[in-house]
Amino acid sequence: MARHRLQRLASPSPSISLLLHAAGIASFCYSFYFLTTWPTPFDEAYGWHFQFLTIIGLAVSLLCFVSGAVADVTGSRALFDVKNALAVLAAPLEVVISLLYWGISAVDPELLVDGDFALPLAADVGFHLAPAVFLTLDLVLLSPPWTVPAYGVMSLSTVFAFGYWYWVELCFSKNGWYPYPLFGLLSTAQRALLFVTSAALVTLSSGALKSVYGSVNGYDKARREPHKPLKKLQ
Repeated sequence: MARHRLQRLASPSPSISLLLHAAGIASFCYSFYFLTTWPTPFDEAYGWHFQFLTIIGLAVSLLCFVSGAVADVTGSRALFDVKNALAVLAAPLEVVISLLYWGISAVDPELLVDGDFALPLAADVGFHLAPAVFLTLDLVLLSPPWTVPAYGVMSLSTVFAFGYWYWVELCFSKNGWYPYPLFGLLSTAQRALLFVTSAALVTLSSGALKSVYGSVNGYDKARREPHKPLKKLQ
């Protein structure tokens, strides 16, 4: 397959690309397996662990890497494009999840999880750091440059953020408690501000990832052509 002139390594490809995607899939699947062995009230709650943004992000990351791995094996351009499209949201989202999680945890971890259900360090890294690392490596090494503009990312992330807020409130109406203790400490207006801010952070994260891509692979006119599809081989 032809690849964009700025793409660092061949992908889809049954070589380094497949190894990275397989490693990511193994990490994400282990994290989901861990949930089945970790007894918490969420096991029987409405929404299961998908009440957590972390787990939703992990699921999207898994779909992204499964698409990439199958594309590596079959050479499917369609699945390669699916992987890239999913990564436009998944990669900056995972970076923001990691930054917020470790930042808030440094201040007060019980704002994010009840102290009785603290994660072991290995599992914590698997949920809150590994996805961001894997998706960033996939972008920088195995993908053509993103051409989706900032307003496109902002629109997508805002829809996602308020969709997640609706989901959280639905789960709260069924369970009587929020997945993150922090949510229970905020008023409705403060929660709205939190989700708007999160959408803005995802947009900033996307811009930062584009800058990292350009620094590693070289800047190119294609990176400034927002009228083109999400990603494009040239």
